[in-house]
Amino acid sequence: MKSVLLIGLGRFGQNVAKKLCELKHQVMAVDKDESRVNAVLQYVTNAQIGDSTSEVFLQDLGVRNYDLCIVAIGDNFQNSLETTSLLKDLGAKFVVARATRDVHAKFLLRNGADEIVYPERQLANWVAVRYTADHISDYVALDEEHAIFELEVPKNWTGKTIGELEVRKKYNLNILGTKKDKDMILSVTPDTILSSDVKLMVLGSFKDVQKCFRI
Repeated sequence: MKSVLLIGLGRFGQNVAKKLCELKHQVMAVDKDESRVNAVLQYVTNAQIGDSTSEVFLQDLGVRNYDLCIVAIGDNFQNSLETTSLLKDLGAKFVVARATRDVHAKFLLRNGADEIVYPERQLANWVAVRYTADHISDYVALDEEHAIFELEVPKNWTGKTIGELEVRKKYNLNILGTKKDKDMILSVTPDTILSSDVKLMVLGSFKDVQKCFRI
């Protein structure tokens, strides 16, 4: 369990708060809008209404005591930049800042952000890949080229073993496991027989997945 300072409670920030709650982390949520703060009270440990561009306000929060600070401000880049800079000046251990454009990311990194997230871009990429591919049900990007894909089993693969298909040898893809409904089975072997009622968890590059599954 980690202690998290979450600043900015728009839609993105609220969803982050909900997920952190599910993961059982301790969260201090901050926004200058009272209605936004009220919206996350049930998901966070503590919450404060205040201006994160105020050094005095951030000092009072005890920034150094948090394992992670997330700057989720999306509607005012200047405030996001000032908040990020102040957090690092006050000794924040690790700051993740939200960016909407590359130029924003560059300034945030120069002003102390340890990591940058692009929620809109990441979602846009996911939608583009997910809904233009017949076989992909979901995927988690690992870098610009590689991801873990959740894929439907092609009809001509059903009834065959993983070893017979030689997916790693032919396509440079690794089958990590299978998924049936919500159950994940990671103990796959070359003798595992594939059926039409499971999905494959595959590690590889976008290029190799496209080549293998003719996406």
